[in-house]
Amino acid sequence: MKKICSFNGKKIHYQIIGRGQTLVLIHGYLESLLMWEEHQHVLSSKYQVISIDMPGHGKTEHYFDVHTMTFMADIIFEVLRNEKIEKCVIIGHSMGGYATLAFASKYSKMLEGFGLFHSQAKADDAESKRNRERTIELIEQDKGHFIFHFIPTLYAPENIKKFAYQIDNQIKLANAMEKKSVIAAMEGIKERDSSLDILIESKVPVLFILGKQDVRIPLESALAQAALPANSLVLILGNSGHMGWLEEKEKTIASIDGFMQVCRS
Repeated sequence: MKKICSFNGKKIHYQIIGRGQTLVLIHGYLESLLMWEEHQHVLSSKYQVISIDMPGHGKTEHYFDVHTMTFMADIIFEVLRNEKIEKCVIIGHSMGGYATLAFASKYSKMLEGFGLFHSQAKADDAESKRNRERTIELIEQDKGHFIFHFIPTLYAPENIKKFAYQIDNQIKLANAMEKKSVIAAMEGIKERDSSLDILIESKVPVLFILGKQDVRIPLESALAQAALPANSLVLILGNSGHMGWLEEKEKTIASIDGFMQVCRS
């Protein structure tokens, strides 16, 4: 069921389906809740699954010049409050993982578990911040050119041809975003704080889904972070880059299903 709630005078779009334990799925940069369609369809046979369009993405409105990860966490909280949900598991892909960590920092009592899907807890170092600043300059100059070249790099090289149709659709979806929203999210990613302490102090299980060929989240660094929580589960995808939700869809659905059962026990 597609739903809308208001927050700070603007509309948040989300989708909710199924019954039972609540699973919240948060998309990444230049994505939307549409990325979760098949995950939501399968997992809703066991759980109540909510997917949310983040600010400036999909059908959720643009708010600020900078969409911080803490603000995105507030968006997630508002949806949960609107649905009168007190406990949930949240899985975030890429930027969605950063928002999930911000939620874990601010609303930890609501979590039964959380997952970082091609994401990580370190803040950007100085070089990474400079790279994001250069990326913002490219977006300012030609948003479409940046998107066209950026999205294919998220896949393992051998998967680019295999998923050409889906990549084309993702490019079209990203091009529909306002330039100011594309920049606001990148600014928020650049400004995020380290969340390593969230992993170390977590009292709930943490899921890590990693790609061996992910050029955005290096496997070695992510595995080191996976050792920080007291209770962590790790899925390493051998044939995926940064888009394992599509590149190895069935494995990731099964992994999230198994994690939900761990969070229930």
